[in-house]
Amino acid sequence: MKNAQKPDHISLNTLISRLKEGRFVIPDFQRDFEWGPWDIRDLIRSIFLDYYIGSLLLWKGKSDNFKALSCEHVRGFEGIQNAPYESCGEPEHIVLDGQQRLTALYYALFMPEIPLPKRANRAVYFVRIDRFMAEEYDGAFHYEWLNKKYKKILANPELQYAGHIFPLSILSAGGRATLLWIQGYEAYWKTKVEVAEESGKENAAQIGRMHIENGSQFDSFVEELTGQYQISFVELDRDIGLDKVCDIFTQINSKGVALDVFDLINAMLKPRHIQLKHMWREASRKLEFVESGKMNVYVLQVMSILCQAYCSPKYLYFLLPGQEKPVRDHDGTRRDEILIPDKVDFTKRWNEAVDALEDAVEHLQHPQEFGVISSKYIPYVSILPAFAALQAAAKKCPSEIRLSAQRKIRHWYWASIFLNRYSGSVASTSARDFIAMTKWYEDENAEPELIFEFKHRFRNIDLRREIRRGSSIYNGIFNLLIIQGARDWITGNVAKKGDLDDHHIVPQSWGQAHLKKGAVDTILNRTPLTADTNRAVINDRLPNEYLPEWISKNGEDSVRATLESHFISPLAFDILLRPKFSVEDYDAFIAERNRTIVAAMEALLIKERLDLAANLRSLDADIELVELSIRSKVAVLLKNEWERIPEHVKQKVDARISSTARKNAAFDLDRYQSLIAKLEFFDLRELQDVITSKVIWPDFQTMFGAKEALITKFDQLAELRNSIRHSRVADEITTKEGEAAILWFTRICSPPTTQT
Repeated sequence: MKNAQKPDHISLNTLISRLKEGRFVIPDFQRDFEWGPWDIRDLIRSIFLDYYIGSLLLWKGKSDNFKALSCEHVRGFEGIQNAPYESCGEPEHIVLDGQQRLTALYYALFMPEIPLPKRANRAVYFVRIDRFMAEEYDGAFHYEWLNKKYKKILANPELQYAGHIFPLSILSAGGRATLLWIQGYEAYWKTKVEVAEESGKENAAQIGRMHIENGSQFDSFVEELTGQYQISFVELDRDIGLDKVCDIFTQINSKGVALDVFDLINAMLKPRHIQLKHMWREASRKLEFVESGKMNVYVLQVMSILCQAYCSPKYLYFLLPGQEKPVRDHDGTRRDEILIPDKVDFTKRWNEAVDALEDAVEHLQHPQEFGVISSKYIPYVSILPAFAALQAAAKKCPSEIRLSAQRKIRHWYWASIFLNRYSGSVASTSARDFIAMTKWYEDENAEPELIFEFKHRFRNIDLRREIRRGSSIYNGIFNLLIIQGARDWITGNVAKKGDLDDHHIVPQSWGQAHLKKGAVDTILNRTPLTADTNRAVINDRLPNEYLPEWISKNGEDSVRATLESHFISPLAFDILLRPKFSVEDYDAFIAERNRTIVAAMEALLIKERLDLAANLRSLDADIELVELSIRSKVAVLLKNEWERIPEHVKQKVDARISSTARKNAAFDLDRYQSLIAKLEFFDLRELQDVITSKVIWPDFQTMFGAKEALITKFDQLAELRNSIRHSRVADEITTKEGEAAILWFTRICSPPTTQT
């Protein structure tokens, strides 16, 4: 017994060598490797930041035990998945606790020829040297899928040097490989410095010299890390009986509840006379709408975001009263600061965070704001800390920008939902978004990249595949239906939120008999209905059976109007009424409803008509059609010649295009070389300036007649447009004159109709 357990430590270098040699094997009774790519990244981050990653429990093995437990090497060892231990490598230890960490480390460092679990592609891991040396740790560690771009980067060290991308796989090749890479990195930037100095570009030269210094320091850091970072392990003697080892493993994995960060913070607050669990018990009553076991942690995260922008567990530690936080100022000097001085301040900030979350949940529940009528329809519970913190920050903005801040929050929220932004590393995403959004509050030109990405990607979202309630996009579409004011099919009223659920339009039983698995469950075939409506109207029947009955009792116009509030267009309505409803008809209905919902996303979310009353939404859409028709006429009559545009307009438009390109690397500048493409960046007054300019007016005089009359119509249209889009009240005269201008432009710019 005295030698049964041997606590010890192993250096990272030695651990890497033993992984490479196949010294560790996994017993069959262990669960499969199941970490996601972000979990692996976070492990690497913890090692580089000298965090404790837990102890390994190893059993000194022997041949009989390896065979008895059907041991295998870690996933991906030598590119052979699930290889028996005899086939490659010399096993030494059976891993009883620590399989996920060892396998994750192997995957990040050795790049095995297999994808991660439930993934089609391999992931590769990097450290961004520039960010790491600047202590921007949230952005220093990342993974990428091994596509053509990253295969090219891995094969070309110069691309790595230019992007400060250090592939972690270099560590698996030993210290000399790292040294050679760093030497190449320094040589690359020395060349850049020389070129900059010869060109007299001192700023560029200074940046290059900083990168050289970073490379040297990073090399020293890695050498120290691999040699001195210690992983603790407990080794069980090889002669312990198999039954006892299995019992030890069972006890480790079945007893007790794992501590989360809330439990740890609570334990550290007790000596400071703060009973966090008691405080949470009081707060939980205000937040009971959200069914999540993480709400107590979310309160701490909101506190942390509002205090210091960041909310990962490391930063939550600095919420402890009197705890010093190391800070590096812009000039490079280091100092310590205390975020929360005492118990009173902690309690105050806790209560503010609870109130912010309560307020955020109420915002989400509002049927005209975000349409979350039930906790199960929250697209992401994990978005709550960022959402609450952004709402709280907006309330503290100067009064003149609060309205704009709320509009920007809505943009961010819907972009995050439909881009699945909060499905991965939530803490770092929340921090990045809070910093970017609060900057955008104050600076209209600081629009975050995800806003641009959403505007250009939303049409490509495949809504057919959204078949599972609870996914962000499924719930997001359901929320939009609530916001749209989907009316009950029996009463014609907007149903009370407690009564609503999502039900099939074409019944599930028919779909299961005629369609591919899951196809009938798409959100495109579901809509908010009460249980009574589902039973009394649909009753497991096809639409061509229940719709005629409904029409006979209520009239076709009434039924059509009700269904249009559910994003069921007149064409989709007609498809549902087809007498011999087939699989082809179902596909046609789904395609049409997809088109209608995507158009609604564009109108409500991209073009911000969500904020407008129904009559103003219609006017705003009409104004947009007028602008598009004027652009078309300008392109045609000027023969798509950009050179003919007045110089002052050219400069404004080119500046707008350049600004957009700087904000988003995916922006295709080549597409915006012709006039017809550049017209997308013209505002209404710039179109007016082009048409009425002295040189160009003769091309348009025949179409528009008197220039003075045209200018008057532009003024009327612009006044109504600006009133709508800047949330100003449009009086009756402004509205009527604007409507008249819309009609005038529509008649002039529309192609003539041919009579038969």
